[in-house]
Amino acid sequence: MTPGIRTYHEVDELRSDLPDQIAAQEECVRARLASVGRVIGVMSGKGGVGKSLISALLATALARRGDRVGLIDADLNGPSAARLLGVEPGSLVEGPDGLEPPVSPAGVRLMSMALLLEPDRALDWREPVDAGFVWRGAQERGALREFLSDVAWGRLDVLLVDLPPGTQRLAQLHGLVSDLAGAVAITIPSAASRDSVARSLDLARARGLRLLGVVENMSGVHCDACGALSPLHAGGAGEDLARRFETPLLARIPFDRRLGAAADTGRLDAWWAEAGPAAVALAEIAEVLRAIPAGENT
Repeated sequence: MTPGIRTYHEVDELRSDLPDQIAAQEECVRARLASVGRVIGVMSGKGGVGKSLISALLATALARRGDRVGLIDADLNGPSAARLLGVEPGSLVEGPDGLEPPVSPAGVRLMSMALLLEPDRALDWREPVDAGFVWRGAQERGALREFLSDVAWGRLDVLLVDLPPGTQRLAQLHGLVSDLAGAVAITIPSAASRDSVARSLDLARARGLRLLGVVENMSGVHCDACGALSPLHAGGAGEDLARRFETPLLARIPFDRRLGAAADTGRLDAWWAEAGPAAVALAEIAEVLRAIPAGENT
């Protein structure tokens, strides 16, 4: 473990000046993000839709276009971005301005719980037996806050935040970053995915967040011989969600057999070199994100 970096296995005792501490910490978040052009959440509401992979691919696509890009893996219990981006555990170090985020081969700066935990070790919160749920929620919010404020992100054009399934982390992120540039929702075509993702979109809309659009992943598989697209799932969740929430359907991304091997080996940048239909769709989404106006501080 790198000296001076919290392991998040221990919880400090609550202190009477907790409100002042929280206010000071949130001011640290604002100060750190003053040099970040846009903070964008990538959410789904449901696991298994490929959200983390799409987050890593979008970050890589933006970096390949010359943008300064950071990615926060906000799935504290099941972090995967480090492997997807080819970032080795143990590569996080302290610098004079905070934790120095490791950089992927494609140029993406990363912060993930996988960089803090020992290999194969589960995240284990030490918590009171009778108040575990409330205590754990506070600690998770604290970890996300530190990912934002204690990392020396430097000047970034885009900071993507890969949010875990469910709605809790989206609410936590918006509480810490009130001027989020927006959120992108990832779904697969099935009705079950549509229903889960709709809850996340409903929360985002209720909180006044800008819905940047819906991405339908695994929309089908292309025939190598004829190029026809055959569905992998029944349904049309992408179009349904876009229509219901009056937001663009950014892309329908087909399944790519080569992408699994590239993700497992952390060579997403090499996968881009053989631009297929999935890469073309992702590149179009990246251009939409690039067109979002940057904040006045960058």
